[in-house]
Amino acid sequence: MEYETFKSETSRIKVAYHHLGRAGLPKLVLIHGDCSSSLFYLPLMQRLEEDYEMVALDLRGFGDTEPAFIDATRGMRDYSDDVDALMRALGWERFSLLGWSMGGGVAMQYAIDYGEKLERLILVAPLSPFGFGGSYDADGKLYQPVGLASGAGTVTPLLINALRLGDRNFAITSIAKTYVRPGYAIPREEMELYIAGYLSTKLGEGLYPGDVVTAGTWPFVQTGVGGVNNAMSPKYCRLDGFADIPHKPPVLWVRGDQDVIICDGSICDVAYLGKVGMIPGYPGERIYPPQPMLAQTRYVLDQYQENGGVLHEVVLHSGHGPFLDNREAFVEELNRFFDVTEGAV
Repeated sequence: MEYETFKSETSRIKVAYHHLGRAGLPKLVLIHGDCSSSLFYLPLMQRLEEDYEMVALDLRGFGDTEPAFIDATRGMRDYSDDVDALMRALGWERFSLLGWSMGGGVAMQYAIDYGEKLERLILVAPLSPFGFGGSYDADGKLYQPVGLASGAGTVTPLLINALRLGDRNFAITSIAKTYVRPGYAIPREEMELYIAGYLSTKLGEGLYPGDVVTAGTWPFVQTGVGGVNNAMSPKYCRLDGFADIPHKPPVLWVRGDQDVIICDGSICDVAYLGKVGMIPGYPGERIYPPQPMLAQTRYVLDQYQENGGVLHEVVLHSGHGPFLDNREAFVEELNRFFDVTEGAV
């Protein structure tokens, strides 16, 4: 699949991005998730290029964007500010924003920080508004001490070693088992894009997964101060303020019914892994209940609606990436969302 990568010197860092579509069409910005890059969006962008003008960027630490230090204590704000810097460099003043997985968290943070620029917001299997790991109940109660069971130390060393070695087989297995629904055969040309995007993840204490900090109680890790996974910790990533933003763009929440990453019982949540016996020493669900990620997202989006926002929810037969394994249905829902909200933006 042929594509051209552009780079922009923004006021913050040098950002790599892909652009498809033509001026005059609805503007759509796409933000990727963890262990991926803008390459994951290229097949979708080619499918949509007659209907939208699109920019898909690489977040810092991924793809071809400058691998600058990620200040985890700012939660998703380094990423949100990077997105805005690119939009200002490109002269995009108003647009719709689509965020997938961790990118959904970035999109919510962007709406909190720069919501007046948004026409619509599309959240695809988004990060919980209460971060990843370290919280419980729908309203995001925190384990004590705050930051326990979340952050860089929760990432399996197998993944870190695979990224260090550029292990294609590990990437293929991970993508096939977690990014798409069971049994879905990814076309070979698309898989090559996804492998490249997956393996573009940059390692380091200020990048992926971040600095590892130990703790005195199970699971013996807590949140550090730099890098991707620490930035997603509920110690720093608190997006429930999204429900109260003054400018409320219409929201489309899309998720897959076979998602094993963003769900109530995630295979990446150490509390869930302890509960099912994958991590020894689990003290029990009474002390460390697994994170109900969907319930937490619903809790905040319900408040968004109660405060005057518009929400459309869609569940597709899909894994973690509905635009990867159920693209036509995803495109249909996206286009319908743009049509029904045309007069609301």
